[in-house]
Amino acid sequence: MAEAIAVIRLPNRFDFSHHKLFFQHTEEALVRNEIKAIEIDFSQVQYLDSSALGMLVLLAKKSSGLNISVSIKGAQGTALDILMMANMSKLYSIN
Repeated sequence: MAEAIAVIRLPNRFDFSHHKLFFQHTEEALVRNEIKAIEIDFSQVQYLDSSALGMLVLLAKKSSGLNISVSIKGAQGTALDILMMANMSKLYSIN
């Protein structure tokens, strides 16, 4: 059986206003036994703030404790620059 991957698509602005929805989606994925990987779709993100980075750090901690891999896909431009400056590549595979 192939590993199940949960895809979480982010909006144009990934900031504190998206906090509740982000945690709802990630928690749903983390509690499903068949999910072995989470892909964060950054393809639409043009802006992210420090609370978004905090949400990503917390997800990394939760997912590693459950042995679920998380990757960031489609990050580009300023969003990618911010992720790299914040050393998110140490927590996630970014491509």
